[in-house]
Amino acid sequence: MNAGSLAVIGAINVDLVVTGARLPVPGETVVGGTFAQHHGGKGGNQAVAASRAGTGAVAMIGSVGDDAFGAASLGALEEDGVDVDHVTRVDGSATGVALIAVNAAGENQITVAPGANETLSATRVVAALGKVAPSVVLVSLEVPLDAARAAGAWARERDVTLVLNPAPVGPGVAALLPFASVVTPNEGEASALGPPSSGDVIVQTRGAAGATIVRDGARVDVPAPTVRVVDTTGAGDCFNGVLAAALGEGRALRQAVERAVTAAALAVTVAGARAGMPSREALDRELAAG
Repeated sequence: MNAGSLAVIGAINVDLVVTGARLPVPGETVVGGTFAQHHGGKGGNQAVAASRAGTGAVAMIGSVGDDAFGAASLGALEEDGVDVDHVTRVDGSATGVALIAVNAAGENQITVAPGANETLSATRVVAALGKVAPSVVLVSLEVPLDAARAAGAWARERDVTLVLNPAPVGPGVAALLPFASVVTPNEGEASALGPPSSGDVIVQTRGAAGATIVRDGARVDVPAPTVRVVDTTGAGDCFNGVLAAALGEGRALRQAVERAVTAAALAVTVAGARAGMPSREALDRELAAG
């Protein structure tokens, strides 16, 4: 394995965001707010967070369409130092798009049209992992479960650390848990997955409260710094990317979670899923100041 290297498997999207208006209820049209377009997708966001905050190489494994959004998405990842050699441009397919509404309190509603993300196959994931040979694999679930399952099996066979972000939770997700070294649900996802099994290592994200590590029946709370929230979009992705990068650097789980919690707190102070994700230098300064 390539020590310290990280492979991120997940979705690459373009985010179309309206910020500032009240969130609508079903059947309601709300007028107001401002529009912006950002690069997103759980996988893409996590890869950027890891690349900015970590020291190891980060490779993205995923799919984009053969449209302008796809070309721009690849360019943005490359600008942040992410290896996109294993991202496929799918002929005749659209790049994934997320429609996001963010209210004045920073709360959001998100609808995703997956597009090319749905074409990521188990065969392609295994082939890419064989070439990258990462020491840590990070998987989120805006891609087919078969692709995630293949990544899990590949990692388990080679004793490679697998961080599973079980989002979004749906049928079949619980079957992926035995492959994971660390599982990172938010509070809603943790409830949907049910009580952890013996041997599971859970890092539950808790928003402004930080995160809780659950391992061998013990719980350890890791608080987050207090910040002014502007936009929570991408905070969980930032957390996962920085956590995986820190584990790849050989950090203990508690220290890796502390770095991830602090990075996510910094991320929510800026609008956009990626705009506030901190550099390694900014993250280290914040940790030192805290």
